[in-house]
Amino acid sequence: MNPATETTAEINVGQQRGTASEVFLAFLKLGLTSFGGPIAHLGYFRDELVLRRKWIGEAAYADLVALCQFLPGPASSQVGFALGLLRAGPLGALAAWTAFTLPSALLLVAFAMTATAFSGPVGIGLLHGLKIVAVAVVAQAVWGMAQNLTPDRRRAAIALTAMLMVIFVSNAIGQVVAIALGGVLGLMVCRSGATAGESVLLFTVPRWIGVISLIAFFTLLVLLPLAASSGLPGVSLFDAFYRSGALVFGGGHVVLPLLQAEVVDPGWVSNDAFLTGYGITQAMPGPLFTFAAYLGAVMGPEPNGPAGAAIALLAVFLPGFLLLLGALPFWEDFRKRPPAQAGMRGANAAVVGILAAALYSPVWTSAVMRPYDFALAAAGFLLLTVWKAPPWIVVITMGVGGIGLAYL
Repeated sequence: MNPATETTAEINVGQQRGTASEVFLAFLKLGLTSFGGPIAHLGYFRDELVLRRKWIGEAAYADLVALCQFLPGPASSQVGFALGLLRAGPLGALAAWTAFTLPSALLLVAFAMTATAFSGPVGIGLLHGLKIVAVAVVAQAVWGMAQNLTPDRRRAAIALTAMLMVIFVSNAIGQVVAIALGGVLGLMVCRSGATAGESVLLFTVPRWIGVISLIAFFTLLVLLPLAASSGLPGVSLFDAFYRSGALVFGGGHVVLPLLQAEVVDPGWVSNDAFLTGYGITQAMPGPLFTFAAYLGAVMGPEPNGPAGAAIALLAVFLPGFLLLLGALPFWEDFRKRPPAQAGMRGANAAVVGILAAALYSPVWTSAVMRPYDFALAAAGFLLLTVWKAPPWIVVITMGVGGIGLAYL
């Protein structure tokens, strides 16, 4: 094994490689029980796979989390994918993603196929309550991300600039430009800050695999829009969700404005259906990116239903996994470069601005119609931020509250 082209993995002394079936069963348990969003998922992974099963050391796990939070994509799913890869190779990585994603994806597709059955005051009130859930959850995400990602005036100014850009250029192009501009501004004004510590994350991923993965990521990002212009619905659907997954910096909630621009603006999904699905996703275990399965199922144009859900789900996760495979062999060298750190500080600050713009439109403008709605949304926000209630509790509370408001 050539150290120049391949790195070695930190594994506990005496640990043996596992099987794909072992990985599948471990992650199926997590996929059925991991409520609470990406940060909570990382805690579940640590308890189950680092402390109890000892698949990886504590320090290596911390460095893996740092890498996945640095990259675009769903951080908790990327960590799970990497742990499956470390434990049982490529089949283990596939088993980890499938088992962690499948439970919530199936539940969301089932909800999408039966949502039209909700009618009358109870059904309408329940769906409205789920839209108010989205207000509370996105407000919590903006609040938390602003505290972590815009702690100084410079990054706050980058966030404000990105928010204004998205408001004035209200489509996916505006969001891409805002993130890119944030990265450039970060290079200029965010060079001060903590530097990377000593790394212990070492994976046996050959550099040629990393190069191929990065080439595939950028090739799809460039060529899919060209292929989508052919008018084939399946290609257009894959392109929209792939592009959204490729641009998610800062956490799963950031996919909301990206997907809204891709599926609501062209009229594929109604805004009401979009926010209802986002609300019910908060009550699901597993990754927030399974929201894509719901959207693929409720699409107006074909493919929709189960086929649309499968295409959307694969497309939204694929870029994050390609970037992870591309970064693993080069992470140790890249992470220590100050310009890379500065650019990411600026890009992450821009993400806060993009999500803040989405909080107003479409989330707030579609859900808060009267003072009662505002009061219910405020209650949900306080439940999440002050009382630290689990999201599924908030979903139930807002659903019941929405039904109550329907009778006022």
